[in-house]
Amino acid sequence: VQLQASGGGLVQAGGCLRLSCAASGRTDNSYATGWFRQAPGKDREFVAAITRVSGTEYYGIRVTGRFTISRDRVSSTVYLQMNSLKPDDTAVYYCAASRPHARVGVRSVEEYDYWGQGTEVTVSS
Repeated sequence: VQLQASGGGLVQAGGCLRLSCAASGRTDNSYATGWFRQAPGKDREFVAAITRVSGTEYYGIRVTGRFTISRDRVSSTVYLQMNSLKPDDTAVYYCAASRPHARVGVRSVEEYDYWGQGTEVTVSS
Protein backbone atom coordinates (compact mmCIF):
# COMPACT_ATOMS: atom_id res chain seq x y z
CA VAL A 1 0.00 0.00 0.00
CA GLN A 2 1.32 3.43 -0.94
CA LEU A 3 -0.12 6.57 0.59
CA GLN A 4 0.08 10.14 -0.67
CA ALA A 5 -0.98 12.90 1.71
CA SER A 6 -1.76 16.37 0.44
CA GLY A 7 -3.69 19.52 1.26
CA GLY A 8 -1.52 21.10 3.92
CA GLY A 9 -0.64 24.75 3.98
CA LEU A 10 -0.69 27.98 5.92
CA VAL A 11 -3.97 29.17 7.38
CA GLN A 12 -5.04 31.69 9.98
CA ALA A 13 -6.54 30.64 13.28
CA GLY A 14 -10.22 29.90 12.86
CA GLY A 15 -9.73 28.84 9.26
CA CYS A 16 -10.09 25.44 7.69
CA LEU A 17 -8.21 22.99 5.51
CA ARG A 18 -9.00 19.63 3.97
CA LEU A 19 -6.30 17.01 3.82
CA SER A 20 -6.42 14.11 1.41
CA CYS A 21 -4.80 10.70 1.63
CA ALA A 22 -4.78 8.84 -1.66
CA ALA A 23 -4.00 5.14 -1.43
CA SER A 24 -2.74 2.83 -4.13
CA GLY A 25 -1.80 -0.82 -4.19
CA ARG A 26 -3.66 -3.35 -2.04
CA THR A 27 -6.08 -0.78 -0.67
CA ASP A 28 -8.72 -3.42 0.02
CA ASN A 29 -6.48 -5.05 2.60
CA SER A 30 -6.44 -2.48 5.40
CA TYR A 31 -8.70 -2.49 8.43
CA ALA A 32 -8.46 1.26 8.96
CA THR A 33 -6.86 4.46 7.76
CA GLY A 34 -5.70 6.98 10.28
CA TRP A 35 -4.35 10.48 10.53
CA PHE A 36 -1.61 11.38 12.97
CA ARG A 37 0.32 14.58 13.47
CA GLN A 38 3.68 15.48 14.86
CA ALA A 39 4.76 18.91 16.02
CA PRO A 40 8.45 19.76 16.43
CA GLY A 41 9.86 18.15 19.55
CA LYS A 42 6.68 16.21 20.31
CA ASP A 43 5.52 12.65 19.92
CA ARG A 44 3.31 11.60 17.07
CA GLU A 45 -0.30 12.19 18.10
CA PHE A 46 -3.45 10.39 17.01
CA VAL A 47 -5.88 12.67 15.19
CA ALA A 48 -8.56 10.53 13.56
CA ALA A 49 -9.22 7.16 11.98
CA ILE A 50 -11.89 5.48 9.93
CA THR A 51 -12.47 1.80 9.35
CA ARG A 52 -12.58 0.62 5.78
CA VAL A 53 -15.72 -1.52 5.81
CA SER A 54 -18.07 -0.02 8.38
CA GLY A 55 -16.82 3.55 8.20
CA THR A 56 -16.65 3.86 11.98
CA GLU A 57 -14.93 7.11 12.93
CA TYR A 58 -12.54 7.77 15.79
CA TYR A 59 -11.15 11.11 16.94
CA GLY A 60 -8.46 12.38 19.22
CA ILE A 61 -9.69 14.36 22.18
CA ARG A 62 -8.12 17.59 20.99
CA VAL A 63 -9.86 17.57 17.61
CA THR A 64 -13.27 16.15 18.44
CA GLY A 65 -15.98 18.46 17.19
CA ARG A 66 -13.64 20.36 14.87
CA PHE A 67 -12.22 17.70 12.53
CA THR A 68 -14.13 15.20 10.41
CA ILE A 69 -12.70 12.15 8.72
CA SER A 70 -14.39 10.61 5.70
CA ARG A 71 -13.61 8.14 2.94
CA ASP A 72 -14.31 7.62 -0.72
CA ARG A 73 -14.09 3.89 -1.33
CA VAL A 74 -14.22 4.28 -5.10
CA SER A 75 -11.10 6.42 -5.26
CA SER A 76 -9.48 4.89 -2.16
CA THR A 77 -9.07 8.35 -0.67
CA VAL A 78 -9.51 9.38 2.93
CA TYR A 79 -10.14 13.01 3.81
CA LEU A 80 -9.62 15.02 6.95
CA GLN A 81 -11.73 18.16 7.10
CA MET A 82 -10.23 20.49 9.68
CA ASN A 83 -12.33 23.41 10.88
CA SER A 84 -11.79 26.05 13.56
CA LEU A 85 -8.06 25.55 13.35
CA LYS A 86 -5.87 26.68 16.21
CA PRO A 87 -2.15 27.42 16.38
CA ASP A 88 -1.81 24.22 18.44
CA ASP A 89 -2.89 22.27 15.36
CA THR A 90 0.37 23.22 13.66
CA ALA A 91 2.20 20.00 12.78
CA VAL A 92 3.12 17.64 10.01
CA TYR A 93 0.12 15.44 9.34
CA TYR A 94 0.59 11.84 8.31
CA CYS A 95 -1.90 9.35 7.01
CA ALA A 96 -1.42 5.66 7.67
CA ALA A 97 -3.02 2.36 6.72
CA SER A 98 -3.30 -0.66 8.93
CA ARG A 99 -3.06 -4.39 8.27
CA PRO A 100 -6.25 -6.36 7.51
CA HIS A 101 -7.21 -6.99 11.13
CA ALA A 102 -7.23 -4.79 14.20
CA ARG A 103 -4.43 -5.43 16.66
CA VAL A 104 -3.82 -2.77 19.30
CA GLY A 105 -6.45 -0.19 18.41
CA VAL A 106 -6.72 2.51 15.76
CA ARG A 107 -5.46 5.21 18.14
CA SER A 108 -2.02 3.62 18.38
CA VAL A 109 0.78 4.19 15.88
CA GLU A 110 1.53 0.49 16.23
CA GLU A 111 -1.72 -0.36 14.49
CA TYR A 112 -0.38 0.97 11.19
CA ASP A 113 2.12 -0.58 8.82
CA TYR A 114 2.01 1.89 5.95
CA TRP A 115 2.67 5.61 6.23
CA GLY A 116 2.48 8.51 3.81
CA GLN A 117 5.13 11.19 3.56
CA GLY A 118 3.30 13.83 5.58
CA THR A 119 1.85 17.20 4.73
CA GLU A 120 2.62 20.30 6.75
CA VAL A 121 -0.08 22.39 8.36
CA THR A 122 0.74 25.77 9.86
CA VAL A 123 -1.88 27.77 11.72
CA SER A 124 -0.97 31.37 12.44
CA SER A 125 -2.44 33.30 15.35
